[in-house]
Amino acid sequence: MIKVIFSHGKESGPWGSKITQLASIAKELGFTVDSIDYTQLSDPDQRVDKLNSYLTELHEPYVLVGSSMGGYVSLVSAASHQPQGLFLLAPALFMPDYQQQTYLTPPCPVEIIHGWADDVIPVAHSIQYAQRAQCTLHLIDGDHRLNSSLEQVCELFRAFLIRIKPTAT
Repeated sequence: MIKVIFSHGKESGPWGSKITQLASIAKELGFTVDSIDYTQLSDPDQRVDKLNSYLTELHEPYVLVGSSMGGYVSLVSAASHQPQGLFLLAPALFMPDYQQQTYLTPPCPVEIIHGWADDVIPVAHSIQYAQRAQCTLHLIDGDHRLNSSLEQVCELFRAFLIRIKPTAT
């Protein structure tokens, strides 16, 4: 069985409304789910260390899903692990004060969703990474939280997992 591992953003929690909805889609499709609690860690690279420790102990295939700072955490961790897929929501890439400023592209499907009206993480950052990585980028109507476009985010996530599932068995 494949596990979907969620990494939340800086000011959210492990089971916020967006992660809860995405987790229900994953479960419906036959995946198991977990969401790492980073609420006690404000430093993004300490969060990377926490996810790396978690992944080192994992003995099943997995998909990483990260939102905002959790997108950064998931992408940086993917460079030293082997996820079956990477799904990033408004990832905090190329941010000043973040240790990692260059990103390896993991050898798995990578998809990014970013809202055109994001006033927290510039949409240009996702465009820059997606162009370098030559991965799928969905630019949609929405702000940083993507709450106004959650139905579209859910549809894209469902389609992503359906594509991942056959290759990850």
